[in-house]
Amino acid sequence: MAYVAVSGGKEAIEESIRLLDYYRSSAEEDIAVEAIKDQLSLLVDRVMGEAGLYSRTYAAIALKQCEGSMEEAVFLLRAYRSTLTRNYYTDPVDTEKMRVIRRISAAFKDINGGQMLGATYDYTHRLIQFNGAEKSSQDIQQELLDALEAQTPEEISSIPRVSDELRNEGLIEHLPKEDQKPHDITMHMLEFPTSRSARLQTLARADTGFISGLAYSALRGFGQVHPTVGELRSGYVELSVPYLFDEKESIYLGEILITEVECFNTADDKDQLKLTVGYGAVFGRSETKAIAMAVIDNELNHEGPYPTQDEEFVLTHGDSLEMNGFISHLKLPHYVTFQSKLDSVRKTRHDEEGGQGSYE
Repeated sequence: MAYVAVSGGKEAIEESIRLLDYYRSSAEEDIAVEAIKDQLSLLVDRVMGEAGLYSRTYAAIALKQCEGSMEEAVFLLRAYRSTLTRNYYTDPVDTEKMRVIRRISAAFKDINGGQMLGATYDYTHRLIQFNGAEKSSQDIQQELLDALEAQTPEEISSIPRVSDELRNEGLIEHLPKEDQKPHDITMHMLEFPTSRSARLQTLARADTGFISGLAYSALRGFGQVHPTVGELRSGYVELSVPYLFDEKESIYLGEILITEVECFNTADDKDQLKLTVGYGAVFGRSETKAIAMAVIDNELNHEGPYPTQDEEFVLTHGDSLEMNGFISHLKLPHYVTFQSKLDSVRKTRHDEEGGQGSYE
């Protein structure tokens, strides 16, 4: 349910929109869309992920239009997405062939293919640079290019997953594959119990704060408790669609940046002596979202008494558009319903006081 319309007060609404335009353009210098796209890339990644549309430029435009409001930007991008035609579904992406830019494991020190720290805030000092960056963007980029030219490039065609070796040893719990085609939540409503493909799609588009909060509650003891990040990898994956006249051939479309996470945890059945795996994959470099998604995926694989293990609770309330829309609708007029509540309170108090006088 989404509340977006309001009636009445046409002139007041028009003036409100004019004032909104003033707030958006009150600065002397206009911020360029390219600057948002390139310098606020993590914010752009989050908007793309929750909107379910991979377009850095359109996400940056949406953020600029709504003064950086996350929920409004997601709303704008999803609304635009709904106008686009769906002509093809891409072939399944093999993330083992990812062009990796960052890859770490908290489970093992030495992994096949090596660990790559890449770009991360994990090791930075959390100190605000009040004078801005000491070096210009051009200087930083040139230093990086010089460093790369001094290195001998290593061609990596495929990096196996950390979980592959554990699977070969029989140490990971096997999840049955779905017989049907992947569920498309943008075309069909969720039905509970739902398929895992629908679950993962819903989690990928869910509000980052909501999913992170649920994952945190599981880590604190309300669920499977403290998984280990077996592997986190970020990089570029290729997209292709089947060739119309020969399904064995594919047409290359391009590549997108994603973050993929596998989390390990102990299985419920202690006799199995196996690990369970939670999976998360999101657009861009959204690592916290991907880890939280993997934690919740693992929670939902096991029935239990906690909210994180309730599929309907998690998937129904995590959608950023529905959640923020329903909360925002409280700002709209509720005159009739509130008067009804008020009359009910007055009548009850009148009856308890012996029915003397009028309660109207």
